[in-house]
Amino acid sequence: MSLVLIGVFFVLAIFAIPIAHALLAASAVSIGIFNPKVINVIVERMVSQSQSFPLIAIPFFMITGSLMMGGKLGQSLISLVTLFVGRFHGGPAQVGVLSSTVFGGVSGSAVADASAIGSLLIPWQKKIGYPPAFSAATLASAATIDILIPPSIPFILYALASGASIGALFYAGILPGLLLCAGFMMVCYFVGRARGFPRVTEVMSRSEFWKLFIYSAPALVMPVLIVVLLRFGIATPTEVSILTTLYALLASLLIYKDLTTSRLVHSMMEAAVSTGVVLLIIMTSSVVGWIITFDQMPAVFTRFANEILQEKWLIILAMNLLMLVVGMFMDLPAAVLLLAPIFVPLAQSVGMDTVQLGVMMVVNLAIGLYTPPVGTTLFITSSVAGVKIGATVKELVPFYAVALLILGLVSYIPAFILR
Repeated sequence: MSLVLIGVFFVLAIFAIPIAHALLAASAVSIGIFNPKVINVIVERMVSQSQSFPLIAIPFFMITGSLMMGGKLGQSLISLVTLFVGRFHGGPAQVGVLSSTVFGGVSGSAVADASAIGSLLIPWQKKIGYPPAFSAATLASAATIDILIPPSIPFILYALASGASIGALFYAGILPGLLLCAGFMMVCYFVGRARGFPRVTEVMSRSEFWKLFIYSAPALVMPVLIVVLLRFGIATPTEVSILTTLYALLASLLIYKDLTTSRLVHSMMEAAVSTGVVLLIIMTSSVVGWIITFDQMPAVFTRFANEILQEKWLIILAMNLLMLVVGMFMDLPAAVLLLAPIFVPLAQSVGMDTVQLGVMMVVNLAIGLYTPPVGTTLFITSSVAGVKIGATVKELVPFYAVALLILGLVSYIPAFILR
C-alpha cells in the first residue's frame, strides 16, 4: 500500500494537485486496491485527528499575529529595529532579519511574516537603493526564523505527530532561531559592506527612542510571556494561545486604539482560512500515517538504515538529506506530519530524543521554504520585489550556507537544543 500511495501521490503532485487533495486521493487508491474492506478508515482517521485539543492553538496564534502586526505596532517595531541596526553596513537588510525575529514571537507563521514584513520593507529598501533580488532573498530566508521562535505552528504540528511536548519544543527552538538571526545579520553586514549598500543615518533623540521603545514593548514582551507560561507549567499551549489573543485584543483596543470591527473580522477570516488549509493537511496526513504504520514502514526503514548505514552520524546525515529533498517539493506542514512518524523511531534508535529531532526537522524543512521549485517565502518575496526567482536564488547562496551550518549544529551537538 505504501508504495502505491507514494507513486500516486507524486503523479498527482506533478500535475499540481493541492497537497491535501493529493494525499487523500493517493490514500483512497492504495486502500481501495489492497484492502477495500477497510475503506471507511479514511473517514475515521480524518475525523479522529481533527479532535485534537492542541490544534485549537493554531487559529488563536494566527489571530494574535494578525492583530498585533496589522496595525500601528508593526510600523513602530520596524522603526525601533531600524534605529538599532540601520546605521551599520547592510543595516536596512538587517532590519528585515531582526524584524522577522521579533515578529516570530507574535505570529508563528513564516508565510505571514514574508507577506507582512516583505510588503513593508521591500519597497522601502528598493527606494533607498537596495537591489530588489537581495531584499527578496533576505526576507525569504529571514521569515523562516519565525517558525523557530515561540509560538511556532510547525512545532505544534510536530508535537501532534510525535507526542513530544509543545512547551519543550518552543523552548528548544529559541537558541537555533537566535543563531539563524545572528548568522543572517552577519551575511547582510558583509554583503552590504562589500557591495556598498546604503545605510540609514538619521539620528533620533533619547526621548524619542524611549517613547518608541515603550510603545513597542507589548510586542517585545509577548514571546517572553509565552516561554514563561509554558516553561513553568502555568498554562497549556492551547491556554497560552487564547491568552495571547486576549492580550492582543486588549493591546490593540486600549494601548494602540486601532482595533476596528473590520480589522477584527479580517483577522478572524484570515486565521480561519489558514487554519482550514492546515487542518485539511493534518486530516489527510493522518490517513497516510495509518497506511505506513499498517505496512510497518517506520520499523522497516529503521532496520534498513541501521543495517546499511550503521554509524549514528551517517544516519543523521541521511535523515537530513531526505528532509532537504522533501522540503524542496512539499509544503512544510505536510512534510512534518508525514516524516515525523517515520523518523521518530529511527532517531530514537540512535539515541536522539524527539525534541532534538523536532528542532532538526523544522530547521531543515524551513530551508525548503526559500528553495526552488516549491519555495513559499521565495515566491512571496520575489513577487513583492518584482524579480525573477533565479535572481533571488543567486542572492540566497550565503543564506543557504548559514542555514546549513546551523542545521549541522542542532543535528550533531545536543547542547544547541535548550532543555
